[in-house]
Amino acid sequence: MGTRADLITLRGVTAVGHHGVLDFERRDGQPFVVDAVLHSDFAAAAAGDDLTQTASYAEVAERITQIVSGEPVDLIETLAVRIANTILAEFGAIAAAEVTVHKPQAPIAVPFDDVAVTVFRER
Repeated sequence: MGTRADLITLRGVTAVGHHGVLDFERRDGQPFVVDAVLHSDFAAAAAGDDLTQTASYAEVAERITQIVSGEPVDLIETLAVRIANTILAEFGAIAAAEVTVHKPQAPIAVPFDDVAVTVFRER
């Protein structure tokens, strides 16, 4: 990728998932919010004004929601890694992915605004 710092940023991609270690989390589900910063090189896409040379952010967002609403896991750490690895595997123009998974309705006994984990994966 050299010294380029071309980024696609998706914020607030939301879907209901059934992730968590507690029975009611698995049963009832809750919203999860995902932010993704995707590192790429836009040179070829920009030169030819060609979507096939980059990653469609609409397709990435759809894939994120499929993963969130898919097979449950205990940890949002696992979910974040699953999302990042899937993006790298399925979208060849992406060289690295920083994925943050927010669990705004996490079962925490004290007042809080958000809980989130962030992972960074690259080829």
